[in-house]
Amino acid sequence: MLNWPNLASQFFNGLALGTLLALISSGLTIIYGTLGVLNLAHGAMFMVGGYAGYVVWTLTGSFALAVLGGAVFVGVLGVVMEFVVIRHFYARPPEDQILVTFGIGIVLVEAIRLSFGGQSVSVPPPSWAMGVVQLGFLFYPTYRIAVLGIAVIVLGLLYLLLYRTRLGMIVRAGIEDSGMVDMLGINVFRVFLLVFGIGAMAAGFAGIINAPVVSPTPDVGDTILVETFVVVVIGGIGSFPGAVLGGLIAGEILSLTSAIDPSYSQVMLFVVMTLVLVLRPQGLLGLRGRG
Repeated sequence: MLNWPNLASQFFNGLALGTLLALISSGLTIIYGTLGVLNLAHGAMFMVGGYAGYVVWTLTGSFALAVLGGAVFVGVLGVVMEFVVIRHFYARPPEDQILVTFGIGIVLVEAIRLSFGGQSVSVPPPSWAMGVVQLGFLFYPTYRIAVLGIAVIVLGLLYLLLYRTRLGMIVRAGIEDSGMVDMLGINVFRVFLLVFGIGAMAAGFAGIINAPVVSPTPDVGDTILVETFVVVVIGGIGSFPGAVLGGLIAGEILSLTSAIDPSYSQVMLFVVMTLVLVLRPQGLLGLRGRG
């Protein structure tokens, strides 16, 4: 039954999910905006982050180390992927890039399935984030509030990286015209390597902080990948603020629609994406002609 406490709970769920989607989408939109590569392995990286964090947690018992280990592992994985495979496809047709990243995603999923037997794994929240807190007339899980806060902090750090550092200036210039950046004597391939690593790390980080909410499974990245692409389309390709706005919109649509009828949550998300494509093809905060 839909009532005010349930509606408020779903609203907070939407905020938590929205910031998580924004975090994943920011990595995807930075990679695509800068490198021009549609990374279909991004969802698999989210999944790998959850499993890598689980391994660190089983070895150390520390949730903080699990988060750090999961994010760093996927970041390094992204760097290796870019150096060994992806950079050889920058000049290839887009369909080749799609096929190779799709293939990498399958390899990652099957590697996890081989290692963990296809079973979900469980990562408990840290002791300080267990239980519930009272928000007026609503009791809400403490860890979900923690996820919201952690994701906001990391998004803030990504914003500072992109808009307050020399690397961020180069990345944003590369999004507009990578050829011009190369002509200025900047090692574009080194920048691309860092961008792919940062984008992958964002996905891995999201994967491990989401693990106490939804236990990771080998196939969890499939749904996340679809939702992430919708977020990027709504917000605008190559736009970091667009990824944040699109993530919040998508999170609230999925959560609030689920309170009424869960079977329509995905439908409404695609309805909103279609409206954006019709009314503003470049996305809410994207630039015309990009993508």
